[in-house]
Amino acid sequence: MSQSGDSAGEVADHLFRYEGAKVVATLTAHLGTHRLQLVEDVVQEALLRALQTWSYRGVPENPAAWLTQVAKNLALNALQREQRWNEKQEGIAAEHARWLAAPLDDRKHETFEDDTLRMMFVCFHPELAAESQTALALRTLCGFSPAEIAAAFLTSEAAIAKRLVRARQRIRELALPFAVPDTAELWSRLDGVLHTLYLLFNEGYKASVGDRLVREELCHEAIRLVTLVTQHPATQEPRAQALLALMLLNAARLDARTDDAGNLLRLHEQDRSAWNHAMIQRGVLCLRQASQGDTLSVYHIEASIAATHCMAADAAATDWQRILHLYDQLLSLTGSPVTAMNRAVAVARVKGVQAGLDALDNILQRSVLEGNHLYHAMRGTFAAELGQTAAAVAHFRQAAKLALLPVERDFIARRIEECAGPQSSVEFSRPLEIHGHPGTKAGSDSRSS
Repeated sequence: MSQSGDSAGEVADHLFRYEGAKVVATLTAHLGTHRLQLVEDVVQEALLRALQTWSYRGVPENPAAWLTQVAKNLALNALQREQRWNEKQEGIAAEHARWLAAPLDDRKHETFEDDTLRMMFVCFHPELAAESQTALALRTLCGFSPAEIAAAFLTSEAAIAKRLVRARQRIRELALPFAVPDTAELWSRLDGVLHTLYLLFNEGYKASVGDRLVREELCHEAIRLVTLVTQHPATQEPRAQALLALMLLNAARLDARTDDAGNLLRLHEQDRSAWNHAMIQRGVLCLRQASQGDTLSVYHIEASIAATHCMAADAAATDWQRILHLYDQLLSLTGSPVTAMNRAVAVARVKGVQAGLDALDNILQRSVLEGNHLYHAMRGTFAAELGQTAAAVAHFRQAAKLALLPVERDFIARRIEECAGPQSSVEFSRPLEIHGHPGTKAGSDSRSS
């Protein structure tokens, strides 16, 4: 054991978020998707044992390996108990012996070597309901809590729980094999996989719950998996390259998004020398490669918006006219109210703050945004720019009620102080980041923080 018990909770939380999903994918590769519930149960039990054991004995040298071995042992114990009630005892015993002797990483696959990625394609089996596919992938493979998935889909935790139950039941009924489909079917499932990885990155870029604004490990895991997708002959699609470009261009700014005290910094406040310019160059290259085709996806447009921000020498040099044009294209593709909300920022930059406020008022599905703190923070910023101090404070207070992260509430509190202080006008800027995907809590993103 190498680390003190004081760090056990922190390490275990990291394992649940990051390594736990990998263990689920690895064990499912051995046991089959019909035993997905068993796998999730033993991984959860292994995590609980880690919390109990490491608090007293310290964190082991290789905590991920410890977790994997404990989960494997728990699964074997469960299968041995099941064997006593199964008529095919001899066959099961032989399978147990084979699996117990085989290293977890000593397997050859026809397609993707990465179990997490393989399992994602299984989650998007056409026999599963579309609404359940992404929820299952986010819960099982990305470690999302029901609350985080509910936030992504603008629905309740209860609704997400029902989706997950239905998906697992359907997997058992169909006995879906742990196998990546052939090339033609692989292509048809790609959109779902890319969507899931997009949401995984977004949760890392701006967490929906917890104390941390940024969870870099999720961003880097999403980039790793999308990179694998772009390297496979069957999935080297322009949309995949465009998504990789989008992730790289936004991840390049991760280190500059907060100050030393952890306060959120808006785009115009960030130190651009702290951006990862090598990552920006790689992102721009991926975007160029993604342009070699006749398809235009939301990822192409969002990556172009991100590139426009990244390529500007400073905030004043940002080509907001181009960004507005890109948002017009994006809105025509998605029709999303969140896309329309993001577009209002570009409208305000190009045509004036009142025009931006009018754009917010003209959103057809504006009621969908009423529970979003970013919507109220944006209205507060517009009102402050127009000198409407009382209205600005009211909007910011509503945003503060809805904000879930401490760093966001602190940010909004500073905006209220600015409005109430001697200088009641506030420099215009997008107040907080908005992120996401058409059909979920987010329609698109210029990521101004």
